[in-house]
This record gives sequence, structure tokens and C-alpha cells, in this order.
Amino acid sequence: MKNIKLFGSVALICAAACFSGCSDQFLQDKKSYGSFGAATIYEDYDGALTRIDYLYNLLLPVSASKIDYDTPSTGVKDIYSQSTEEYGGLSDYVDPAKIIDYTNVQDLIFRETKKNSPYGRIRDCNDVIEGITNSKSLTQEEKEELLGQAYFFRAWCYYRLVKVYGGVPIIDHVQNPIIGDGGGEDLVVPRSSTKKCIEFICEDLKKAAEYLPAVWDFPGENFGRVTSGTALALKGRVLLLWASPLFNRADDPQRWSDAYDANKAALDALDNSGRFGLAYEGNPGKNATNWAKMFVNYTGSDDNGKSEAVFVTLYNKINWVDGSDFHKYNNWEHTVRPKNAMGTGQNPTSEMVDLFPMADGKKPGESVTYSYDKTCFYLNRDPRFYRTFAFPGIYWKFNGDPTPQGIEKYPYNGENYELWNYCWYKEESEQDDPTKSGFATDGFESSNGGVYINKRSDDLDVNSSPLYTFNVTASSNGAPSGFKQSGAPYMEIRYAEVLLNMAEAACGTGDAAKMSEAFEALMRIRSRVYPSDKADENYGLDASIKNDRARLFSAILYERQIELAYEGKRFDDMRRWLLWDGGQGQESLNASWKVTGFGGNTCQYLGVKPLNGTRRHSIELYTKYATADKSNGNDPIDEFRPEALNLTSVNFGTSDGEPTDNKVKSLTSFYRQYLNRKDRYADGNSVDNIITFKPQYYFIGFKQNMMQNNTKIEQTIGWTDINKGGANGTFDPLAE
Repeated sequence: MKNIKLFGSVALICAAACFSGCSDQFLQDKKSYGSFGAATIYEDYDGALTRIDYLYNLLLPVSASKIDYDTPSTGVKDIYSQSTEEYGGLSDYVDPAKIIDYTNVQDLIFRETKKNSPYGRIRDCNDVIEGITNSKSLTQEEKEELLGQAYFFRAWCYYRLVKVYGGVPIIDHVQNPIIGDGGGEDLVVPRSSTKKCIEFICEDLKKAAEYLPAVWDFPGENFGRVTSGTALALKGRVLLLWASPLFNRADDPQRWSDAYDANKAALDALDNSGRFGLAYEGNPGKNATNWAKMFVNYTGSDDNGKSEAVFVTLYNKINWVDGSDFHKYNNWEHTVRPKNAMGTGQNPTSEMVDLFPMADGKKPGESVTYSYDKTCFYLNRDPRFYRTFAFPGIYWKFNGDPTPQGIEKYPYNGENYELWNYCWYKEESEQDDPTKSGFATDGFESSNGGVYINKRSDDLDVNSSPLYTFNVTASSNGAPSGFKQSGAPYMEIRYAEVLLNMAEAACGTGDAAKMSEAFEALMRIRSRVYPSDKADENYGLDASIKNDRARLFSAILYERQIELAYEGKRFDDMRRWLLWDGGQGQESLNASWKVTGFGGNTCQYLGVKPLNGTRRHSIELYTKYATADKSNGNDPIDEFRPEALNLTSVNFGTSDGEPTDNKVKSLTSFYRQYLNRKDRYADGNSVDNIITFKPQYYFIGFKQNMMQNNTKIEQTIGWTDINKGGANGTFDPLAE
């Protein structure tokens, strides 16, 4: 196996100049391999590798990027995440005043430019596959390790399309755009059924798994390349999608069985590699410190060397060189860090904060051991709570110092950064008004935000060698300010998700032994972060759910909400399970779309409340008794603040309702004496701002540009077909 070097997953295109010589013939070539002719690029291993690395550069997910044709949702506030419990602010999908149709629907399939479009990416994959397959110089071993990567990325492209649209046109070769080959008719490819698309994707992933290694040689240099386990994990995710109620309205057990087999095979492959697993399993650290560390650890946990990163995008913090593209930065750290630390800041909803389990693993309000204090919401919570949310009174240190600017809104040196962002009002009458917001301390001003998201943050107390370079100001050569110059990796698929995918599929089979296996998987997920003394209580899981398919499904989906929060997975889970309305109204689009399995309503089946008809809120902590003028920014209670808490050392547990840790006790006394909680409206102040996800949005239709480009393509049922005089679409994503 070759020693392949992948630097931050950025294709080193400049190196390809070595293969072009001094000829300018490449300038005349307009094909998808760019600067080189097929006669040469694929006859040299290094040249062919350049093409593979180009696919990585094009197709790897982009951390901190909003959903678009070229990247999935990755945890930031975007049109997907703002349609779920995770973020407030009505997205187009859930805004009752917004009607999405063929004129304004988000276009995730068509672009005028060949390169910057899904099918342009697929064409690149097809070109690589054909070029390597037909090469006369590459050895069979070289072909397989290169083809395995190309087949994986072609499957990734089609998976992202099928997830949204159902069946799409399958193009498995490089089309000749010259009119004359069949008069151009061969270029007009109809939509294949969703089933055929799923089969095509799985066949590509089967080949990828057969060709790719379980672990690459020289793993330090090749970390980030897809493996056989990556291909099998994606196959498991694809078949879980196919088995879910979105596509499986009648609850066909064979689909669940197929999904189970695929995910079980993925886990076996990952386990047998010796390289992948639950990072820091058996060593959670205080308040899930090591669980947090896995997001900023490239090589896996320090103790057992197991990497969580099954499918990962790598970044670097190489200094910006004007005119080059060697730098590749992850903007997530800058996105989550608060405003007064020179970040942007992201606030969760009250509903997410209140959703996380208590320290015994039970949901708030269901725990016998712990009552839920909605003001001191940090007491007695699941360890992952403290590494998902940041709240007033904790340290959130970083390696940098914005204070030399002498600006009041940057009050802390990074090594001493404390989060204090409660607020006050000038008028007492506004304190309880959910439409009003106060004026916050420590430079936050009107951007108060009582709780912040700290998931995946490169906290200095977690990682003493941060993967970012903090810049007080943007430099003249283009280096960005704040935390933007970060090299932290982004995990699109991690081992915990594969384990949860297997658990869900196992539950779906209805087989008693497999349902027990699903329960054990949940136990394992929790055992990674919970103290060992919770094992006798099953980490809060009710053992009886092993014998109740609906309750076990519900527990698995709940665990996904917690474990995978703010990783871009919740919207997909809600679509898969029709969780905005339980599937009500589907038969109005097409009679055969009625949910006949799952009790006829997925929300009732799972015992969860539909998201439709609800509104989201945002936690604000404000001073109880003190009022102050907003304009002068004078904090009326700062002199009473206790010492901030270091999450790596304090204990948030209570005894008889009182914290047992003296530092936590001091913070709790401060909260109880000086602060009140208010849940502000997060979706706007109008009484009409109620989440409304329409039945036809589960499968979005084509935008008019797609239909204009291909006048013979069928529009999806529930969407207007402009090629048929504005009639209802005829393509059925559920038809086999």
C-alpha cells in the first residue's frame, strides 16, 4: 500500500504541475479533470492520486457551514437546525407565514455551472472511476485503493440527494456533451426510483469497503482518508434512512433487518481495525471533560488510542499566505465563542437546555432522586450537559488576549475568561415580559444570551495545546481575527453515531435478542460519560424498554438528541421519523403515503409531542430586584459575584437540594438570591409565530431552474410541475 499523504484534506493541486511538464496543451483541454489529459493523469499513480485528493477537497463536509448543495448541516444555525428544537428563529420550513414552492425552494441539486453543482461533483467522481479503471499503468492494488475512495465519494453525493428528494437521475459514467451522440437524447436521464438509488449507493459502498483498507499504512500521514469502516458506516446510515418511517410507511421489517446487518458489519469492521471506537471509553473525566476532548483530538483518546472519527474533515491553522490555498480553517470555534471573547456566539433554546437528562439519567421531571430547578438548571445534570452548554458563572478559557485593545466589551484575558452574561432592566414592568430583553453585563450589552453552546469547543482547560491561533485583529496579509484560524477537525460520522444507528435498526427488527443488543448499546453510550456507580441503575435507562419496541425507539431517538446535539443530525432524524406532525396529512398528498405502520402516527407511537404547533424560547437570567439604566452599562450586582467554576474539577451534585461542592454552592446562592429566569420568545413576538412544517416539505420538489434545464424530468408529488402546465408533480419517492 502506498504512503499517501493527505494534508488537511486539501488536495495539493500545485504539486500536479510536476506532471504537466512545459507543454501548454492542457490549456486546451476543457474536460472535468482540469489541467491534465486523461491519457497522462491516470497513467501515473501520483497523478491519479491528485485527482482523488481533488475529490476530498470538493466533497468533504464543511464545518460551521450552513446547509447547501456541497455540504450537509454541521451544527450551526441554518435552515435545517432552525426547524428543530436546537435553535430559535423561524426557518422557511417552519414559518407559518412562508409558503415554499417551486419558485423559492432551496436548490440542493441543480447549478448552472458544471463544477459547482451536485452533478458536476458526480461527473468528477465518474471521470476518476473511469480513468483509473481504464489505466494501463496502475497496478491492481493501486487501482483498488484509489477506486475505493472514488466510489465512496460518488455514493456520498447520491446519498445527499436521495435523502432530500427521494429518487434522482442516476448517471454512472461521464456523459459526452457533444450533440450527435444519440442527438443528445442520452443526456436526458429520468429519475430512478428511490429503491434503485438506494441499491446503487449501496453497491458503490460495497465496492468501496472491499477496496479500502481498514486502517491506512502510515496512519499519522493518512488520517482523514476514508476506510472500509467509513464506507460500511455510510451504508448503514443509508439503509437506516430507507428503513425509517419517511420511506417505510408500512414498517416493513426486512428493511430494518437490512439496516441492522449493515450497521453491525460497520461496527465489526471498525472494532476489528483496532483503530476506532468510543473515545475515552472508561475514562470520561470530570463532567465529561474527555468526551469534550475527543472533538479536538486528532488521533483518538490518550489512553486507548481509539479514534471516534469515522468520517472526518481535517483542517489546519497554517498562517495565511496571500494567493495560496494551503490554509483551511474551521470556523466553529469562532462561531460558538461569545461576543465579548471576540467570537460570534450561539444560543440554544430553553427547550434544549431543559431536555437534557438529570445526573441519574432520567428526564427532568421524571427523576425520583433529583427535582429540576429551572433557575439553577445546571444542578444534577447529565455530564454531557456541561460540555454542550455554557452558562453564567463558569470559566471558558482560551489562549489569547483581546484586552490590549482597551475596549470595554473585551473584559478578560483568555486564560482568565469567565462567562457572566445575566442582564438587568431599567423598568421593572419589562422583567417578566417574554417579548423584552435586558441589557447584559461584561460587554454583552443587548446581545445577552443567558446560555451559550460550547459543544465541540477547544476549551483551554480541556486542551492545553489549542488547535487555533487567536488573532486580535485581522492582519494585512489576510489572516482572520478572533478564533477563525482554527485547525480543529470536524466529524461527520463518529463511532457513537454508528453505534446508535445499529441500536435503532436492531430495535426495528423487533427481535428480542437484537432489542437487548440495542439496549446494551444505549448503556455503552452512557457508560462512556457517567460515573461507574450509575451502572447498577442502568445509567437511568428503564430495563423494561427492552421488551417494548416503541419505548425503545423513543429512548434511542432521545439519546441521539443528547449525544449528537449541535452536530447537524437532528433535522435528519426529525424527517426520518416525521416528527413535526407524526405523518398526519401525508395521505392528502397521495393516498399511498398514509402512515400505516407505527400505529398510524409516529409521534403518538413514540410518545413525543409533535413540534408543529409549538414555539421555542431562549433563557435569559436577569437581576431580581436591581434595575439600572441600560445606557451606562453599570452592572448592579457584579460586586456579589462568586468565584467562577472550573468544569474540570467541580461537582454539580446536591444533597437535600443543596450543592455539596462549596464553589457550586456559592454560585447557586448567587443565582437564588440575585437572579430570575425568563424564557423569552425565540421565534419572534407575534402570537402567530407557531412552528408549522407542511406535509409536502418532507420531500422537497425541484426548483424551476431544474425543470427548465430538463423538461422531461418528473416533479415530485405535492409540488408544481411547470413542464406540465402547473399540474401537480407525478414522481412518487415511495414507489418501488
